[in-house]
Amino acid sequence: VTTIGGTLDVHIYDIARIESLAGPQGTLYGASSQAGTIRIITNKPELNVTSGRVDAELNHTAHGEMGGSLEGMVNFPIADNMALRAIAFYRRDGGYIDNVFGERTYPIDDENALTFDNADLVENNINDTTVYGGRAALKIDLNDNWTVTPTIMHQYLKTDGVYYMDEEQDDLDVVRFKKDRGRDEFTQAALTIEGKVANFDVTYAGAYMDRPTYGFSDYTDYTDAYDAYAVYYGYAGLLDYHNYTDNAGNLIDPRQFIQGENHYKKMSHEVRVASPAENRFRVLLGAFYQRQTNDIYQDYMVQDLADDLSVGGWPGTIWLTLQERVDKDYAVFGEATFDVTPQITLIGGGRLFKYDNTLFGFAGFGTPNPGGFSSGERRCLTVLGTEVRDPTNPPGTPLASGSLDGTPCTNVGNVEDGEAVPRRSKGSGFIHRLSGQYKPNDDMMFYATWSRGFRPGGINRQPTAPAYEPDYLTNYELGWKTTFGPFRWNGAIYSQLWKKFQFSFLGANSLTVIQNGRDAKARGIETDINYTGGGFTLNAAAAYTDAKTKGNICDSILDDEDCSDSGIVTPSGTRLPVTPKFKLATTARYAWPMGPGRAHVQGGVAYQSSASSDVRQVSFACGPFLGDAICGTVNPNDMVGRIRSSTLVDLFTGYNWGNYSVELFAKNVFDKRNDVSRFVVCSICTQNKIVAGRPRTIGIRAGVKF
Repeated sequence: VTTIGGTLDVHIYDIARIESLAGPQGTLYGASSQAGTIRIITNKPELNVTSGRVDAELNHTAHGEMGGSLEGMVNFPIADNMALRAIAFYRRDGGYIDNVFGERTYPIDDENALTFDNADLVENNINDTTVYGGRAALKIDLNDNWTVTPTIMHQYLKTDGVYYMDEEQDDLDVVRFKKDRGRDEFTQAALTIEGKVANFDVTYAGAYMDRPTYGFSDYTDYTDAYDAYAVYYGYAGLLDYHNYTDNAGNLIDPRQFIQGENHYKKMSHEVRVASPAENRFRVLLGAFYQRQTNDIYQDYMVQDLADDLSVGGWPGTIWLTLQERVDKDYAVFGEATFDVTPQITLIGGGRLFKYDNTLFGFAGFGTPNPGGFSSGERRCLTVLGTEVRDPTNPPGTPLASGSLDGTPCTNVGNVEDGEAVPRRSKGSGFIHRLSGQYKPNDDMMFYATWSRGFRPGGINRQPTAPAYEPDYLTNYELGWKTTFGPFRWNGAIYSQLWKKFQFSFLGANSLTVIQNGRDAKARGIETDINYTGGGFTLNAAAAYTDAKTKGNICDSILDDEDCSDSGIVTPSGTRLPVTPKFKLATTARYAWPMGPGRAHVQGGVAYQSSASSDVRQVSFACGPFLGDAICGTVNPNDMVGRIRSSTLVDLFTGYNWGNYSVELFAKNVFDKRNDVSRFVVCSICTQNKIVAGRPRTIGIRAGVKF
């Protein structure tokens, strides 16, 4: 269920298990699995079984609201060879972010100013979330060898408010001038066919997903940064009023807001053929095809903006992004396993892949806004393949034909024979996985792995930004899995080289740009230990990661590694962002007989060290914190701040008897503010946002099986 634009937040219920496959998994799972793959394995329909369950939860979040959920599952036979399993769920997470009073004053001249406030929007607990949906799977045994399983899944998620707080405000407070809201809905239909041809296992898996999303958000921070300080015209402290009048020439409220939609569609097909698992030499072969599309719509609006200041054909729109993205992936892959001896196994696999990605459309301002260098209609492509602003164009040079419906022109694309066509990024390659395992006995296994993963290249939405190349991660790993009576001890030591790693940042006009860095190196060790005995279970895990850049990153990707022409934005040896050096987690659980059932208590502690928030050490910014200068360079990590270290504690206690269960829980018991991320909403904005984990949440769960 992954897509080209953001990970789905899938509601987890009626799940058999969740597998965390570490390290590059590209040979079997394809692109963008460099760090590993998370597999969510759902429970399948059971033939000749009628069963079900209902689970409910009620909770309260500190500083916030009540929340809860209701979930249910039913499995029943339709015929001797056919069964249906269906689930339905509803969940509401209460809000805890408060929109507090704030005002903005924008000087027009030495005597006049515009002042606005959000008094009518002041509200507590603005960030509530509602999600509901269901899943149904039908299992049909055609005969002893062939099974067909069609599945359909639907989920609707609605959010109000924002999930971050303003650093300059009090705890869990934010200042917003519009009602933020969002919607993320998806439906996926899938078909799995499993069977045998001779002694070979054959599996086909195909799916089609439709995912429309919608968002509406306040963008006053952009006005504060770009227009209140007149970045484009250089008049410090005066509103850039040239861009904000109505059709009568009157000065209007300059604050911006964004309405955006993405419509993702994805179709995939995969066939795998595997030789008998009991053979000493085993082979798996497969082929894969995937096509993904995204219709991108981002409308940056100013209320009552004059038509001649707007994007052509879009009254009130100061910036428009209207584009179509298409990603195609093809691959053939295979893996062979050979038991050299009963104790030694060798595994080798590879994947030949090809990608073909395109992007087409428009992004930018209308013609008058806000200077000759700007993105937008001045960069419209003509029949000559040049931009409108190009001084070499003969007078009256027409625009290239073939633009997307609704766009004033094409400025993200190419021109062939006078017609606009998509920009294209395509390539192919080979990745591999080689591994050896040694099992001296049933309780010990040691392994060594050399594997490689990749992400395809692509095209930036920003008309002036170049395409980015694929990146590759090579992993060398030594690991062990052991059992000593009631103890289990696993671990791994690894070294990774990440070549031309892709990273994103807010570029010109605050549009996200993806760029290749140089290389990065990551070395680390991770281990976990488990003890089980007498009703007591203890799990402890730890990880150390030393991840740094290898080579200077320049302000221009066209510069050499010495960055003599554009300057260094990230020196070689800089730690990678959002990557804590240490992570520790432990969970202890004790269960014992009590009356007709079993009771349990459980506690968990999770710690992670701090991390930087941006890979860049130098970026362009504007604002009063720079002193007399309107704009200059700063270290984003000094301005935004580091992601702070955190220690979280969870507690549970419950009782199970017969078909019934009940559990009390307290998550984040000490109500700590762990940073999930820190950011600013535009490239020169200085109002820091902190996405904090959910405050202390106390609740009760109950369930019944039948």
